[in-house]
Amino acid sequence: MTGGAGYIGSHVVRQLLGADIGVVVLDDLSTGRRGFVPEGVPFVEASLLDTASVTRALKDHNATGVIHIAGFKFAGISVEKPLHTYEQNVIATMSLLEAMDLADVGHIVFSSSSSVYGNAASGLVTEDNPFNPTSPYGESKVIGEWLLRNQGVARGLNHTSLRYFNVVGSGHKELPDVSPYNLFSMVFAGLERGEVPVIFGDDYQTPDGTCVRDYIHVSDLAAAHVAAARRMSAGQPIEPAYNLGSGDGTSVAEMMSAIARVTGNDFTPKIGPRRAGDPARVVASGELAARDLGWAMTHSVDEMISSALEARASI
Repeated sequence: MTGGAGYIGSHVVRQLLGADIGVVVLDDLSTGRRGFVPEGVPFVEASLLDTASVTRALKDHNATGVIHIAGFKFAGISVEKPLHTYEQNVIATMSLLEAMDLADVGHIVFSSSSSVYGNAASGLVTEDNPFNPTSPYGESKVIGEWLLRNQGVARGLNHTSLRYFNVVGSGHKELPDVSPYNLFSMVFAGLERGEVPVIFGDDYQTPDGTCVRDYIHVSDLAAAHVAAARRMSAGQPIEPAYNLGSGDGTSVAEMMSAIARVTGNDFTPKIGPRRAGDPARVVASGELAARDLGWAMTHSVDEMISSALEARASI
């Protein structure tokens, strides 16, 4: 697994171990933490841009498939750092696919994103919705999916892309979301400093003017990776992409109110300017993933917040 020392990846590692599936973590620790990798799990510190090292790791550990989670995942920041985003998400994926080909590894589960849809049409987004990314990050994920598709045609690569929506919460006290750019992290950090949280824009074409998103618990997301890997290993048919969404959106203002309630911190958020690259509304149907991967939302919004808050205490 790439990116297994990160917030999402470390949850997937634990789900794999719980399913008795062997896993090797490859991570360059640029954002991940070595301590997030459980004892006894083989760990390779390497950059995906180093094709030779990745090839060697795949061969040395007799890998049969890859879960590719590593990447630069910040849509807003990607507008300021497009070249870095493409390097980490496109060139690195090309390097990984080359290494997989050299090591004769023919299965991959790819960490894609709801950002591929951008400003999606009203209603539920399905996997057939057209790509319309609004940031270099979203564009890089579109290209990643194209790379998998083309490698499938050229080399028979078995692949699927899991299009994440907003991942929150924690399944383990010792695995907090340490990203400085994700909603929960920014709000919690601000509250800890005595600052009033900020909503970036309240003039979107949504019911309350703030962005509407799907929020999914990281443990539910991790379970979907295990299901996809198992389906591939069993030789069962698998779709090229799955939305991992709730089917129902929550606005940023609504989420702020829930955070105030769960934390007991009665605040009224400030309104700031829009962030570049943020679409107004992205909410998805998870029906296809439910059918093939057993996808289900098993955590309430309050549980997402309380689990994230409990894990944050370990930082």
